[in-house]
Amino acid sequence: MKKDYPVPAGYLERVTEIKKSRFIARVAPVNSRDEVHEWLAQAQADHNDARHICWAYQIGRPGSAAEAAMNDDGEPSGTAGKPILSVIQHKDMGDVLVLVIRYFGGIKLGAGGLVRAYAGAAESVLSVVERVVHQPIQLALAVIGFADEQPLRHWCEGHNATITEINYGQQVAVSVDVPEPATEDFAGFCNARGLNFHFDT
Repeated sequence: MKKDYPVPAGYLERVTEIKKSRFIARVAPVNSRDEVHEWLAQAQADHNDARHICWAYQIGRPGSAAEAAMNDDGEPSGTAGKPILSVIQHKDMGDVLVLVIRYFGGIKLGAGGLVRAYAGAAESVLSVVERVVHQPIQLALAVIGFADEQPLRHWCEGHNATITEINYGQQVAVSVDVPEPATEDFAGFCNARGLNFHFDT
């Protein structure tokens, strides 16, 4: 699992006002559609009186391989989700969700005005959110004894590795996200303790 592309460092919100309509733009890092739905549910709970909550996301490496989706939430087709997604793609960022919550101010903006408003709202958060590039990760699968678990956790803490799954049976099966520069150290740790492991390629 390699993530050597920029992703948002965290959550950010910005508000813009255009002809009395208020546009609240939120950006958040996401890794799955489930996380997208969680953020959308949160926005709906925070702004249940808003006229529209439009959104777009891109999960995975930016480019043709990325999973992307968008939603106009009742705005005229192509005037909200598409411009938001276009800004995301222009920023060359992955694992990113942008929600734009609109409170209608009584003045219609027209199709062109809506496109500019939603694109501008997306730009307002994406231009200022911090970006981070995660170093490439290798997934390691290992079978360890119960006595090896604590030393493994200690090794992970010292090498920015993360135990992502652990199953207890007669032995302990663990999945570990190992930063690529630490893969040789991980192999050395396992070999020194006589542990059965392999990297999932």
